Amino acid sequence: MSPVKTRRTNEAARAVAVIANVMAFILVLWVLMDLLDANRANDLVQVVHDVARWLAGWSHDLFTFDERWARVVAGYGLAAVVYLVAGHFLAGRLRRH
Repeated sequence: MSPVKTRRTNEAARAVAVIANVMAFILVLWVLMDLLDANRANDLVQVVHDVARWLAGWSHDLFTFDERWARVVAGYGLAAVVYLVAGHFLAGRLRRH
């Protein structure tokens, strides 16, 4: 494999891993904001909530725990774990090729 192709592949893998990390960070940040009862009228809290809701759209309200905090942790936490695992798996596969 040529050095240029190897470098581009490593850069692509790094970009995929960074994007996965950022997505997971936003989801975990929202879980913390929700658990700590952040002011939902605040613009930053609203932006983080909107982005996290979009990212976890497929796992939001997937679980039906009685406690609201458990639904938030499970729904958004599952999405964060899936993005981390899938992103780093894909990055690892890119580095190997």
